[in-house]
Amino acid sequence: MKIGILSDTHDNLVNIEKALDLFKEQGINFFVHAGDYVAPFSLKPYFEKGFDFVGVFGNNDGEKAGLKEKSKGKIKEPPYIFNYGGKEILIVHELSQVKDLHLHNSPSVIVFGHTHIAEIKREEGTLYINPGEAGGWLTGRATFAILDLQKMEAEVMELK
Repeated sequence: MKIGILSDTHDNLVNIEKALDLFKEQGINFFVHAGDYVAPFSLKPYFEKGFDFVGVFGNNDGEKAGLKEKSKGKIKEPPYIFNYGGKEILIVHELSQVKDLHLHNSPSVIVFGHTHIAEIKREEGTLYINPGEAGGWLTGRATFAILDLQKMEAEVMELK
């Protein structure tokens, strides 16, 4: 079972569409977003293309009420923990938000964004995934990630 991972889309509708199309090609219909959508209009493709998703707010999501309404409540305040495919997944925008938690057990996966730099690492049994920035505005490199929950492996891919 694979899921898509996005972060820091920053209203880039062209790249959002590209990422969602690549998810569809991979048979993925659920994704996680680690924040910085920016405006509610940028959520429209998620629903038009029939995706299910969950995400958290980022530091550039100023119109939270509109984002919450347009997302039908799928965007949460970070940190947000949920189970999917038998794995516990924690989503934050900034990795520092994890340090404030008092977790009984480490989650299987921690998804984060904010830095705009793609990174995958494993620490103490937890897989950390930063998909980088799908918007591509800051670094000029638009990236996303795909997580295989059976293998517990992730891959960062670049939008062309």
